[in-house]
Amino acid sequence: MPSKEELEAARGKLLDDLLAPGLDVVFAGINPGLYSTAMGFHFARPGNRFWPALHGGGFTPRKFDPGEQHELLELGIGITNVVARTTARADELSKQELREGGEQLAAKMREFRPNWLAVVGITAYRTAFSRPRAVVGPQDERIGDTRLWVLPNPSGLNAHWTPAGLAEEFGRLRTAVINSQ
Repeated sequence: MPSKEELEAARGKLLDDLLAPGLDVVFAGINPGLYSTAMGFHFARPGNRFWPALHGGGFTPRKFDPGEQHELLELGIGITNVVARTTARADELSKQELREGGEQLAAKMREFRPNWLAVVGITAYRTAFSRPRAVVGPQDERIGDTRLWVLPNPSGLNAHWTPAGLAEEFGRLRTAVINSQ
């Protein structure tokens, strides 16, 4: 558990992407939180429901801990963020930062060419990709050959989505990934 000083030292720092060419799916969080950057792992805050949803959706054979994220590459899964800058809360990001982050994320997808990009957070996706009416699920546009899917934010602060609902939505994406291979 990081100290207050370690958490504050993480502000504005970067968390390394977990990417490789040709992955099946890359999950893009909104941006790293202080806890995740201090720990050095994506979706690391206790209570974040990403890891249970990833397993519940059928992407992993068991629920991984954030410290096991490197094992995802062997499963064809990567992780990045829409905005690289670490903040305490996603609402600290400006709309301009999200739009610029969307452009940078698109450039990464053109470079690494995964089959799918799953943006984890509908509001961030709407702003970053100028799609104000987007809904959770598959999107019509692509980035090169990369298909797009939007997932709900798995943060424990997102009370609109239950753990079962998140797992179901991740499972819908998993089915699409399998069917596109």
